[in-house]
Amino acid sequence: MNEGWEWDETLFAGTAPYYARGRLPYAPGLVERMAEVLGPDGTGRLIDVGCGPGTLTLPLSPLFDEVVGVDPDPGMLAEAARRAAAKTGARTVRWVRMRAEDLPAGLGAFTVAVFAQSFHWMDRDRVAATVFGMLGPGGALVHVSDLKGERLGTEGLPYPVAPYPAIGELVRDYLGPVRRAGRGELPDGTPGGEAAVFHRAGFLGPERHVVPGGQVLERAEDDVVAWVFSMSSSAPGLFGPRRDAFEADLRGLLRSCSPTGRFCERRPGTEVFVWRKPSVSRTVEPAERT
Repeated sequence: MNEGWEWDETLFAGTAPYYARGRLPYAPGLVERMAEVLGPDGTGRLIDVGCGPGTLTLPLSPLFDEVVGVDPDPGMLAEAARRAAAKTGARTVRWVRMRAEDLPAGLGAFTVAVFAQSFHWMDRDRVAATVFGMLGPGGALVHVSDLKGERLGTEGLPYPVAPYPAIGELVRDYLGPVRRAGRGELPDGTPGGEAAVFHRAGFLGPERHVVPGGQVLERAEDDVVAWVFSMSSSAPGLFGPRRDAFEADLRGLLRSCSPTGRFCERRPGTEVFVWRKPSVSRTVEPAERT
């Protein structure tokens, strides 16, 4: 993470009620692809690190005997528990409020560890090394994100695309020119280069899988507002007493672009990287120890 930035508990404060509605969904078929790749048989244990409101935890839960969702934000876990209770057929999931840096915390060994657009908020080398130790031989670490660098056309859409650049300008008008993140700022955004981190931890791979997107997704004005308030860079608490004024200006901007209050875009593809823990520990030869 950027030098000088430190995680704090306000990073996603207040975003949980907006998350499931506002965030663009993963590409359809993601869970089925992960089932093909991982080959679960209904046994084994899954840990979803930085699970948020259970976006992937819940649909993956029927594939495993035990599932644990870990997140430091109490609002996210409350929303996850609410969604789990409303989801017919979902296996019981254990929700644990904890930073990834506090693992393993006696949670035991796992078959699969999932990081779904969460790893960049963590002390990555520390967490990767810890999770490596929590996985059994041959276990898998799965890193899931939107497909980077994808260009999705807007031709033939029945409604306008949400004015994302103008929304960004409005956020900056209220919060300043530097991206906010909790009580701090991230002028250079979040880090990349996950491959080097996982290699350093001892993982083999990766296996890369792409679940294609491109499907037309209609969005209401409320969905776009929820998207804005689901982001760490525009979390509701960052606006303080100006929150209502910001939302009024945001809705005015959206209506100026689409008087019907309807928007449209194409779903992004989803990128899945699977890293494996070696099935057999590598023996270090005496010459390598010197």
